[in-house]
Amino acid sequence: MYEKLLKIVTNLGSPRVLLVGDFMLDAYIYGDALRISPEAPVPVLKVQNTEYSCGGAGSVARNLTALGASVICVGVIGKDTEGQMLKNMLTESGADISHLIETSDRPTTTKNRLVGLAQHRHRQQLIRIDKESSEELSKQLIEQILETVKENISGCDAVCLQDYGKAVLSEETCRNIIKLAKKAEKCVLVDPALIKDYSKYTGATLITPNRKEAGTATGYELTDDEAVSQAAKKLMQKFKLDGVVITLDKQGAYLQTKTTGEIVPTRPRNVYDVTGAGDMVLATLAIALAAGCDFNTSVQLSNITGGLEVEKFGAVPVTIEEVINEIVAENRGKGGKIRPLDSLLTELQWHKRQKESVVFTNGCFDVIHRGHIEFLRFCKAQGDVLVLGLNSDDSVKSIKGPERPINNQHDRAAVLAAMESVDYIVIFDEPDPMKLIEQIKPNVLVKGKDWQDKGVVGREFVESNGGKVVLAPLVDGKSSTATIEKMKALDNQ
Repeated sequence: MYEKLLKIVTNLGSPRVLLVGDFMLDAYIYGDALRISPEAPVPVLKVQNTEYSCGGAGSVARNLTALGASVICVGVIGKDTEGQMLKNMLTESGADISHLIETSDRPTTTKNRLVGLAQHRHRQQLIRIDKESSEELSKQLIEQILETVKENISGCDAVCLQDYGKAVLSEETCRNIIKLAKKAEKCVLVDPALIKDYSKYTGATLITPNRKEAGTATGYELTDDEAVSQAAKKLMQKFKLDGVVITLDKQGAYLQTKTTGEIVPTRPRNVYDVTGAGDMVLATLAIALAAGCDFNTSVQLSNITGGLEVEKFGAVPVTIEEVINEIVAENRGKGGKIRPLDSLLTELQWHKRQKESVVFTNGCFDVIHRGHIEFLRFCKAQGDVLVLGLNSDDSVKSIKGPERPINNQHDRAAVLAAMESVDYIVIFDEPDPMKLIEQIKPNVLVKGKDWQDKGVVGREFVESNGGKVVLAPLVDGKSSTATIEKMKALDNQ
């Protein structure tokens, strides 16, 4: 699964997502809480700075673009300063805001969070002040939203509905969007509002309530796995859904489909701030499903991104790079040392981001002897991570002749993988490792001193990229050829 997730994350592409919902502005007002007010037992906040970010559906949009998606934003904002700030940030993220409707009849929903700092650090939200309107939209605005959906849905890979109960996703609007999406054979993902009746989401592909939202909609107390399972089944059957994902904080998420029901676990996190976690989950599920992933794989990815999100303060997008780093960091060693080139390259990028130097060497390593062991120890001492390019059986034959190798490539790789000095092994078919060196881009290239006069393959490339070539000392009288000849001589006696 580790290599599968890495391959999927690096090949999500740029699916086009139609995002409809409640676009908001998040404001964070930071200040030092230096004393208690003499007027009341409350901290006095001396404001240091104010930061703004996209909230609600705006947060989903930024998450989608950070993960590589192309996003069309559809919603209603106020014709005010906050609305202009929101538009600027969405544009900067790469989202299409040409279908965000501005109106003078309602303000841009804005959440002002007052955040206290102790000694300029240790952020703690003290209070949130909201500016918003939840009044029904005019018939004209609803028609504009639906017309936009009609015009754009055929060119999209997925539709997201992010409902915060601010009137954009009314009963009429939701039902019509889902109807249009089904007609166009597009998947519809819904992050539902905290409401009792989910009727307006009937027929959607997938809904993503959290534990509290699912409990409110079903009337169940979701205190154990059985209650969660029953709630998911009820939602799926009652509202004719293809799937239900109930997010369960540190437990991960419960996935219910037509064929299975299971908890998809996640690792425990140091939760800093849950703001934006649901937005991140919706964005990840949307881009994964749009890219052709199945439900289970999509939920596994959303567990990772949602987990990364809660470790941040505020609704801060999670990038593909962060997801790759997380997968690699969590699974180092689990994939074994013998790697296909594509997953090896991804993992080596992670090592390089950690400022670790990559050492590369190559060879046939047919009959292992003391010389090989000391050579590999020397290689490892030249940097942090040793990658060994192992000639395949066909490659060895082309170099050594039809009687070699003595041991096949799988046996040779298994023996080398048991050595502490070797971190990764990649098998290659070419007679020389030049293509491999060009892709791996090692910081250090090591060959034996016997290559000094022959010319080290890859020397110019490595040095032109700021790396170095090191020639390793040899152990006299130790070679695979000599060992094999000695064995043949014994057989002939």
